[in-house]
Amino acid sequence: MSIFLTKDSKVIVQGITGGEGSKHTARMLAAGTDIVGGVNARKAGTTVTHTDASGNEVELPVFGSVAEAIEKTGADVSVAFVPPAFTKDAVIEAIDAEIGLLVIITEGVPVQDSAEFWAYAQGKKTRIIGPNCPGIITPGEALAGITPANIAGKGPIGLVSKSGTLTYQMMFELREFGFSTAIGIGGDPIIGTTHIDALEAFENDPETKAIVMIGEIGGDAEEKAAAYIQAHVTKPVVGYVAGFTAPEGKTMGHAGAIVSDGAGTAQGKKEALEAAGVKVGKTPSETAALMREILQSL
Repeated sequence: MSIFLTKDSKVIVQGITGGEGSKHTARMLAAGTDIVGGVNARKAGTTVTHTDASGNEVELPVFGSVAEAIEKTGADVSVAFVPPAFTKDAVIEAIDAEIGLLVIITEGVPVQDSAEFWAYAQGKKTRIIGPNCPGIITPGEALAGITPANIAGKGPIGLVSKSGTLTYQMMFELREFGFSTAIGIGGDPIIGTTHIDALEAFENDPETKAIVMIGEIGGDAEEKAAAYIQAHVTKPVVGYVAGFTAPEGKTMGHAGAIVSDGAGTAQGKKEALEAAGVKVGKTPSETAALMREILQSL
């Protein structure tokens, strides 16, 4: 089992002909992802050639719209590598086409645009991951995004993280155990899938035995996740909160990582999580060590 993405997922790439789209299409194919085509209205009717996981050349069709791509290929996942100015239109197009999962990699999407497409998605069929995220990987099955596929194999840990690089580090630190699914939700102020969405899915996934949750300063997502864990999660959870040394009032890296008026501090988030029974590490390595102890005792 896995959450949101499996070996049977049929993936298209919005922006498949661009530099980033092309580079990561090749990497997703090498990871075993079933990529069935791409979307670029200006290059509809053409094809792009890549190499799949078996080393065979595959010719991928480029469609004029997400709706056409779904109709012709049965795609149920889209990964968007679209410049920030065009991301909102690409997202709305994917939602209108009723794609099941949309992973938005793009960094620098205006918050107003994110707010508008987030609101537009409510009550509709598309689950959004991102924007400004590394996407989702189910090791050994499929990758929708930019996470390096060779860090860790399949295993019992579910990972949800605001930070891309900390996703990679945690996968590397716990590579001897492996992961059911690792999902990078992004660090912008407005995102699609949240910590709570991922926690709920991991709780319901029989193959996930324990969960790592990585948060960071800013907002109250981690405090909300702590309350959710206390009420609904029976599996062991370990946590890490990035930003213990961040100065107040300064935006740090991610657009959402800002501490204002004492709210959203790493210490406050750590305390909320610990009150919910989550073991919180002071560093990523300490967090991995906490998870190692839990897995060895299961």
